[in-house]
Amino acid sequence: MNTSKTRRKVVPAVENGDSADKLDQVLLSAAICNGEDVGPFVRKAFASGKPETVLLHLRHFARSKESEIEDVCRAHYEDFITAVDDLRSLLSDVDSLKSSLSNSNSQLQSVAVPLLTTLDSFVEARNKCKNITLAIQSLRTCVQLVELCSRANRHLSENNFYMALKCVDSIEREFMNKTPSTTLRRMLEKQIPAIRSHIERKITKEFGDWLVEIRVVSRNLGQLAIGQASASRQREEELRIKQRQAEEQSRLSLRDCVYALEEEDDDGFNGISDDGKDGYSNGNNGMLGFDLTPLYRAYHINQTLGVEDRFKQYYFENRKLQLTSDFQVSSMTPFLESHQTFFAQIAGFFIVEDRVLRTGGGLVSKMEVENLWDTAMSKMCSVLEDQFSRMQTANHLLLIKDYVSLLGVTLRRYGYPVEALLDVLSKHRDKYHELLLSDCRKQITEALAADKFEQMYMKKEYEYSMNVLSFQLQTSNIMPAFPYVAPFSCTVPDCCRIVRSFIEDSVSFMSHGGQLDFYDVVKKYLDRLLTEVLDGALLKLINTSIGGVTQAMQMAANMAVFERACDFFFRHAAQLSGIPLRMAERGRRLFPLTKARDAAEEMLSGMLKQKVDGFLLLIENVNWMADDPLQNGNEYVHEVIIFLETLVSTAQQILPVQVLKRVFQDVLFHISEMIVGALLGESVKRFNVNAVMGLDVDIRMLESFAENQSPLLSEADASQLKAALAEARQLVNLLLSNHPENFLNPVIRERSYNALDYRKVVTISEKMKDQSDRLFGSFGTRGAKQNTKKKSLDALIKRLKDVN
Repeated sequence: MNTSKTRRKVVPAVENGDSADKLDQVLLSAAICNGEDVGPFVRKAFASGKPETVLLHLRHFARSKESEIEDVCRAHYEDFITAVDDLRSLLSDVDSLKSSLSNSNSQLQSVAVPLLTTLDSFVEARNKCKNITLAIQSLRTCVQLVELCSRANRHLSENNFYMALKCVDSIEREFMNKTPSTTLRRMLEKQIPAIRSHIERKITKEFGDWLVEIRVVSRNLGQLAIGQASASRQREEELRIKQRQAEEQSRLSLRDCVYALEEEDDDGFNGISDDGKDGYSNGNNGMLGFDLTPLYRAYHINQTLGVEDRFKQYYFENRKLQLTSDFQVSSMTPFLESHQTFFAQIAGFFIVEDRVLRTGGGLVSKMEVENLWDTAMSKMCSVLEDQFSRMQTANHLLLIKDYVSLLGVTLRRYGYPVEALLDVLSKHRDKYHELLLSDCRKQITEALAADKFEQMYMKKEYEYSMNVLSFQLQTSNIMPAFPYVAPFSCTVPDCCRIVRSFIEDSVSFMSHGGQLDFYDVVKKYLDRLLTEVLDGALLKLINTSIGGVTQAMQMAANMAVFERACDFFFRHAAQLSGIPLRMAERGRRLFPLTKARDAAEEMLSGMLKQKVDGFLLLIENVNWMADDPLQNGNEYVHEVIIFLETLVSTAQQILPVQVLKRVFQDVLFHISEMIVGALLGESVKRFNVNAVMGLDVDIRMLESFAENQSPLLSEADASQLKAALAEARQLVNLLLSNHPENFLNPVIRERSYNALDYRKVVTISEKMKDQSDRLFGSFGTRGAKQNTKKKSLDALIKRLKDVN
């Protein structure tokens, strides 16, 4: 049995200095010996065009292995024969392969040479194409760069700075590093900073121009806004007047009167127009009309330039300096003339700042605006305190206060707190009213000094409306015939106009100042005007300028009209203060001109008493010891009654009924006192019953005069007139009484003799002389019996005195 042996790998030794072919031969031999793939060697041989070398090597290898083969063949001859057969077959295949490889190589060479030539042409063409493409791309980049530069120049020439900066940023971002031209790159590196610097200078100048312009705009803006607030207030006042009329009609139950209060739309201050260059919202106001486009453009450009914070600080500092400049009050111009400009400038400043805060995109912060407002508020309060302390004219103070209150209304609409300003106004409330009282005192004094104490003569209806209806002085709703003679003199409507102006000025100062319920304050100062100023002036006029009964009567008539006017004053104050009339009437006080009224009636009564005293001098002609009683009264009473009747016919055309009653009641009371005084006086030593009966006739005539006034007065008033003669009547009744001792009875005395003073009774009774026992014998007789009765009477009178 033949055993197979493992074939070992043979690595032939390589002698130094062998050629490359010999090395290849050795490597090929080693590969064949080791059973490795000889394909690479074959391909290399064909590729180099030397396949014979491989064939030679193979043959050499075959010869070198023949001995081994013979040995193997000897050992394995059967296998050897088979292998020889296989080898022969292999040799045949190798020859075929050799022929095939040679043919393929020839074909390959014939085909590859043209292809290689074409490939070389293709590579060259491709390199040219790449160069052309690169050139085109460079040109396109340059074209785009030039277009952007041209566009930037156009925007710069049109002052469209934002778009110019956008172009510059695009050039710097997209083309600076891509520009193939070093010349262009150097130009861009030089011009881009210059363009930005140019834009910054231009926008800074434009912003500076806007800062100058906005000061003038702010002043006009403030004046317009305050004017609109004033117009709005006027509309509100008109609505309140209509509402008061409606309430008054409703209070009077006039149900057929229908009122509809239509409130006008408030135009407001927020009509914004958004038309602006570069797409900016300029903040234009349809009515107030101010342009913030330059500001927003400058802010946006500075944002684009990356210096936003610096611009914010620059803007705030400049505006703060402008506000500080606005605080300057000129010493050359009176504040009354410059206050509107002063406050309008500040109002316009903060209206602009409010718009910038709301639409500026963070240009200013709310805290910064509040700080500016606090500074402005402190300064305005300081200026107002200083100016108010110097003012000595109420109207000037009111004008400034009214404008300041409108300023408060205007700025409150924009959310600014104005309480500090209103506190300053409230603090000077007392000073204003003191000045107003002083002005009214002068006006009232002048009006009273010009009064001629003559009834007003009105030819036209408008005069009646202006002097009577406007102050509700009419006593009837029927329009009188013209010409019309009023019961009062011109001093009444003149003073009414002064008082009404005082009320309106007081309400104007108190209203729109943050205080809602101010009627009590207005009423307090109105009371002072009436009680201190008007009442005092009238009292002085009465005490110094009344020279006759006619003037005194006219003054008393004026005071009666003033009483109706005072009711109007308080109603007018309540209406202007927004207080319902029922509340004002509920808190109505007494007539505030009582001193002047009482003095006027007192003076009239005093003058009438003087006139009456002249007639009562005739009482000295009375025969106190007459033998027979007079049937038609004494002479003095006829003169007095003629005077009184004449006086009534004149006074009833001027004096109101109640004044007439009070005056005549005082005069009749004086006549009664004078009659009793005549009996009590030293000029009458004795009188008899006939004289007393004559006095009884006199008193009956006076009582008849009083009763005859019932058509003019009421019956009750006529009875009160008659009661003014009570002392004289009761004395005469007592002297003519059959039982005069009833005077000592407290019940009878209280019922029938309550007007008599027992001391006067005793004195007068001692003067009466009569022989009859029935005629006061117990009081006037000189005997022991009479003394006893007198002592008893004195004891009773003393007891009554102790009880009283």
